[in-house]
Amino acid sequence: MFETIATPLFGITLSLFAYMFGVFVNRKLKNPLANPLIITMVTIITFLVVFDIPFAVYKSGSDIISLFLAPVTAVLSVAIYRQREILKHALVPVISGTLAGSLASLASITWMCNLLDLDPVILGSLLAKSVTTPIAIAITEQFGGIAALTVASTVISGLLGNLLAPVLGKVFFVSDPVAHGVGIGSCSHALGTSKALELGEVQGAMSSIAISLSGICTVLLAPLFF
Repeated sequence: MFETIATPLFGITLSLFAYMFGVFVNRKLKNPLANPLIITMVTIITFLVVFDIPFAVYKSGSDIISLFLAPVTAVLSVAIYRQREILKHALVPVISGTLAGSLASLASITWMCNLLDLDPVILGSLLAKSVTTPIAIAITEQFGGIAALTVASTVISGLLGNLLAPVLGKVFFVSDPVAHGVGIGSCSHALGTSKALELGEVQGAMSSIAISLSGICTVLLAPLFF
């Protein structure tokens, strides 16, 4: 059986159909909790477990999809260019907001790890959870952390941002699209930014900028918290 599915096409096909199923369920239920990304992950994991398919078989195809991450991230610059006039007038708030978001993330993780008396290796693995995965892994390696734990925490942060961004904006009465976008991008990287783009082009552009700025801020500030 594995010989027939041990091709990159299997991983790509499973991912596409799982995401299509997630979108279908989301449109039918019309509930923010029915997030297509979460449904996709659960569907793929369930499929692999039920049919006893090794993860390595699926990974050969999913790795190809991952290659598109860098080009897609670069395409976000188009949204930034379209909102360049707004960015000119809001540059200082965007930078200061992203810095505040990075500090809040680093401080909260450090406080929780100290409160629970966790091993410094865990702290080093979680400090960069709010930035994009390549930067997060590089920071974790610098502190001798566990890369797998970093990836897991980064994915969870992104999914929570994608899921809760619209709700938290209303709960805290965030009506300014610039502030909303910066908040999303500085705490939930690309997964959150995909939701920001759905909320509006200004939110998407500001969130895209916050991804890069929060990565820089975290690289510079993380050693102070470790």
